[in-house]
Amino acid sequence: MSVTEARLKDIPLVNLVSPRHADSWTHTRAGDPRGYIDADALKELWIHTGTACNLACPFCLEGSKPGDTRIPAMTLALLKPFIQEAVEMGVQQFSFTGGEPFVIRDFVSILDYASQHKPCFVLTNGTRVVMQRRHQILPLLTNPHPIHFRISLDYPDAVRHDAGRGEGSFAESLDCIRWLHDSGFKVSIARQTDPGEDPQAVEAQFREIFRAHDIPDSLLFTSFPDLGTPGSEDGSPEVTETCMEKYPTRDSRAHFMCTYTRMLVNTDRGVRVYACTLVDDDPDYDLGGTLRESMDTRIMLRHPRCFSCYRFGASCSAPG
Repeated sequence: MSVTEARLKDIPLVNLVSPRHADSWTHTRAGDPRGYIDADALKELWIHTGTACNLACPFCLEGSKPGDTRIPAMTLALLKPFIQEAVEMGVQQFSFTGGEPFVIRDFVSILDYASQHKPCFVLTNGTRVVMQRRHQILPLLTNPHPIHFRISLDYPDAVRHDAGRGEGSFAESLDCIRWLHDSGFKVSIARQTDPGEDPQAVEAQFREIFRAHDIPDSLLFTSFPDLGTPGSEDGSPEVTETCMEKYPTRDSRAHFMCTYTRMLVNTDRGVRVYACTLVDDDPDYDLGGTLRESMDTRIMLRHPRCFSCYRFGASCSAPG
């Protein structure tokens, strides 16, 4: 088998049949005008802390793993000017994702600085890397603005959860949830969805587990479909202008994250501003080096994950 043939075997069939070409920013493969979003005001600024993680989940939408450097670690020095710019623009919340933020050396300092200015929201797997930094996290309770942690618990089944995240991770996350809540932090849960599931039944199973582990059963959930790994193509439909007739006004499009959020990503060219948390694997969504210029750019709904937002109303933001 030739090298070329070997590479083709590793490419999903849909990529071979109908790839999304780099020159298709404004039109679909069928030639239809793409759907788009125009930004409103910056309400939430996401900070990507880097793709390094203590886990190596095969389904990770960032492809994160220990030592991963696809997106280098964020530092407080790099971030400070953007925090100030965001505050001047009226941002309401700073949110953090990875990788796993707590494997980043500077992260607690970053969180401390950010929560001096605005409320903060942190996505974390809630495993021992969080608990090992309890002595650094606890003093943040006295900062001027609150910090909300969202912990990943994929399924109400320790065996199934651990099959993706590693043996013992379910129990570690439950311990972390209980500690954060008992310490006074706000906590919610990120879970995965199964096709055809009964959401109320699934969340009832979670609540039974919480009660058995002295965790409040009133925690809120955010559920996510499978969003694929970086650069993957799932064959999802493309969002056209005709599709967006479902949301004909600016107000009706306000729930799309790209109307009110941006994400900072550390790159070899410095910190860059991306359209949202789901598109950092596509350089076409690099909107520039300042938050202000990024808000002037029309966002074409070209990325495969854009359809998930369109169909499911996916939002990485904190639950109400």
